[in-house]
Amino acid sequence: MSSDWITSNTNDTINVDIYSQETLRESIDHLLDYANVHHQRKFVETVELQIVLKNYDTQREKRFATNIQLRYPIRPRYKVCVYGDEQHCDEARLHNIPHMSTDDLRRMNKDRKKKRKLEHRYHAFLASENVIRQIPRLLGPGLGRAGKFPTLITHTESLRDKIEQMKGNIRIQLKKQPLINVPVGHVNMTGEQLMSNITMTINCAVALLRKHWQHVQKVFIKSTMGPSRRLY
Repeated sequence: MSSDWITSNTNDTINVDIYSQETLRESIDHLLDYANVHHQRKFVETVELQIVLKNYDTQREKRFATNIQLRYPIRPRYKVCVYGDEQHCDEARLHNIPHMSTDDLRRMNKDRKKKRKLEHRYHAFLASENVIRQIPRLLGPGLGRAGKFPTLITHTESLRDKIEQMKGNIRIQLKKQPLINVPVGHVNMTGEQLMSNITMTINCAVALLRKHWQHVQKVFIKSTMGPSRRLY
């Protein structure tokens, strides 16, 4: 293992090492070259991080699920719709952001097909404070069941900034298998952008493990259709 370590702080108190900068940079370069030069696809491939654990019994040890905000957005085609009050609808209209007022939601309430199409059309939803309380009555339980219940947006926040943040949010979770698998970018990103996202994600994930790196057996990155490249 190289002695040239890179370190990233997820906050002021967590400081976790990962593999060498050189190894990570070379792996990213090979991944991007494979995806963008030699094996181009008709879609933008996702870059995934895989962490294989050891000596970690998911039946006894702590399981976890946490969201983190990456520095660089990873979902270029992430679609968000705003359920807004008058002010938020005006702001959404100004920036060409899909939006619906409470009147629009009331008109759609009795049409199940339209509600289902809406649920599938967008990856996530935002809602104004005075609208979010009405969502169960206006739309029923569908969004909640789909895991897409709207996120609150206040008037002190920018809609565009909020949506950009959502494009960089990822969920690190450990279920029954001793494996963490999470998207960290896409093949149209630069090597430096991927390096930053990967470093932060690994550090956050390892910090959640009771014995940190002692529970890590292997670390890989791969594109959707590409081969795995081992970092650790």
